[in-house]
Amino acid sequence: MSMKPKKPPIKPRSKECAFCKSKTEPVWSDSEKLKEYLSVRSRILPSQFTGVCVKHQKKLARAIKQARHLALVPFTSLE
Repeated sequence: MSMKPKKPPIKPRSKECAFCKSKTEPVWSDSEKLKEYLSVRSRILPSQFTGVCVKHQKKLARAIKQARHLALVPFTSLE
C-alpha cells in the first residue's frame, strides 16, 4: 500500500494582478521574480493559482521562456 505524497499548499490568490497593482511588466532579466511563478518542478503556474490577469500571464509565460533560453531559469528540476 503506497501512500501518495502530499501536494504543497496552494497560496490563496489575490483579487488583483500583482503586475497591474505595481504597474510593471514581467521581464526576463528578473529571474528571482519569475521563479515565484514556477512550480516545484519548474513548470509555469496557471493564473488561477498566481492571480495574474490574462494579459500579464501571457507576458509572464513569454518572459519565463526567454529566461529559460538564456539559462537564467531551469527548464526542469528534480524534487
